[in-house]
Amino acid sequence: NTHFRKPKHWWVLTLIIIIIISSVFSFFVLEQLLYLQVFHFLVPKKDSLVSNSCPRDLFLLLFREYKLWEMTRKRIQIKKIDNISSRQVTFSKRRKGLFKKAQELSTLCDADIALIVFSATSKLFEYASSSMHQVIERHDRYSAIHRLDRPSIELQIESDSNNILRKKVEDKTRELRQMNGEDLQGLTLQELQKLEEHLKRSLTNVSKVKDAKFMQEISTFKRKGVELMEENQRLKQVPSLIHAHSYRQSSESILSNSSNLPEDGGSNTSLKLGLP
Repeated sequence: NTHFRKPKHWWVLTLIIIIIISSVFSFFVLEQLLYLQVFHFLVPKKDSLVSNSCPRDLFLLLFREYKLWEMTRKRIQIKKIDNISSRQVTFSKRRKGLFKKAQELSTLCDADIALIVFSATSKLFEYASSSMHQVIERHDRYSAIHRLDRPSIELQIESDSNNILRKKVEDKTRELRQMNGEDLQGLTLQELQKLEEHLKRSLTNVSKVKDAKFMQEISTFKRKGVELMEENQRLKQVPSLIHAHSYRQSSESILSNSSNLPEDGGSNTSLKLGLP
C-alpha cells in the first residue's frame, strides 16, 4: 500500500502562494483607495473654508497618469467598437490626435497637408495646413497631368496582349517556314534534329490519316457497288412483272366482255383464250 507523502518544504510553497494572493489583493485595494482619495479632493466639503485645489490637482494628475499607464499596457484590438458612446469618445480622441500629428508634420517638414474626415453620423471634420481649396486644386492638377503622362491600365494591358500575340504569330510563322525547308541556317544541330523528328512524326500522322481516308473511300465504293447490283437485279425483274400484269388485265377484260353478251340458245359460241 502506497501512502500519500507531502513534498518536502511544502510550507514554503504555501507561503509563496499566500504572498502572491496578498500582493494581488493589496494592489486592487490600493487602486480603490487612490480612486476614493482623488474624488475626496475633487468634492470639497460644504463647511470647509480652505481651498484644497493643490492637493486635488496633484492627486488628479497622478490618477490620470496611472490610468494612462494602465491603458497603454493593454493591447488594443483594432475592430469596430460596439458601444456607441465608447465609439464616439474614441473617434473624438483619435481625430484630435490625427489632426495634431498632421499639424506637426506640416510644421516640421514644410508639407502641404489636407485632411477630410466624416464621422459615423456624417459630420464633417477637416484640417488644412494652408487652404483646403488650394490643396484640392493642386491634387486635381497633379492627377490630370499624371493621367496624360502615363497611359491607363487598360491600354497598357491591351498593348501587352498585342505584343504577346504578335510574338506568337512570328514564332508560328518561323516554324512553318522551317518546316517548308526555309530559314534553316540559323538553327543548331540539336534544333535541326528536333525539326527532323517533328517532320517524321508529322509525315507518319499524315500517312495514317491518308490510309484511313483511302480505306474509307474503298468501303464507300464497295457499298455503292452492292447497291448498284441490287438496283440492276430489280430492273431486270421489271419486264416480267409488266408482262404478267398485262396478261392479268387482258384476262379480266375478256371475262367481263363475255359476261355482258346476250343469251342465244341456237348460236354456236366458243371461248378462245389468248393474247389479242
